[in-house]
Amino acid sequence: MSVPSATTPWLPPAPVVRKNEETMVDPDQDPRIERSRRVILEAVLEELGLVGYGSLTIEGVAARAGVGKSTIYRHWSGKLALVEDAFRTLKAQALIPESGTLRERVTAYLEQVARLVRESTYSACMPALIDAAERDPQVRAFHCNFSAERRAVLVDVLRDAVATGELGRDTDPELLADALVGPIVLRRLMTSEPFDPKLVPALVDQLIPS
Repeated sequence: MSVPSATTPWLPPAPVVRKNEETMVDPDQDPRIERSRRVILEAVLEELGLVGYGSLTIEGVAARAGVGKSTIYRHWSGKLALVEDAFRTLKAQALIPESGTLRERVTAYLEQVARLVRESTYSACMPALIDAAERDPQVRAFHCNFSAERRAVLVDVLRDAVATGELGRDTDPELLADALVGPIVLRRLMTSEPFDPKLVPALVDQLIPS
C-alpha cells in the first residue's frame, strides 16, 4: 500500500526525561552507546513477550542483550524505566496521511495498525503489558498515558472531520476512534487469528459513511 509522503506520526518523539525523573539515556551521544542501548531495549521487549512483566528481570535482559547488569543500571533506574524506554523508542509507527479524503486517510492508517499488530515485536508484548497494568499501579499509569498519546492522533483527525463537515455534527470522535481500532486489538488479544489488513476497508465502510 502506498502512503503519501506527507504524514502525521502516530507516535510523538520519545522524551529524554520522564515526568517522574527516572534516568533515561541521552540520544545525542556516542553512536556505539546508542547501538548498545537499542540492543538492550530490543532484549527488553523480547523478554517481556516471552516471560511477562512479573517474571521480567534485569538479569534476564542483561543476559539476552549480552551486557552486564551494571551497564543497565548505569542508564535506567529499574524494570519499569527499561520497559517504558523500550516501548517509546522501539514502538513501530503508523502514519496518518495528510492528504486524501477522511475515509482514505483513516483506511491507510488502520491498514498500517493492523499490520503492526499482526507482525511487530511490540504486538507480542501487548498481553504482558495489559496484565501488568492490572496488577501494578505504576505500570497502569504508564500504559494509560502511552495508549492515550497514540489514540489522540486518530481522535484529533476525526474531530477535525466533524469541524469541516466530513463527519456529522453529532459524531463522537473518541467513541468512533475506539470503534475503528477496537476490532484490530480485540482479535489480537481474544482470538487465534489477527485482524487481516485487507478487511480494513470493510471495517471503515461500517463506521464512516461514504
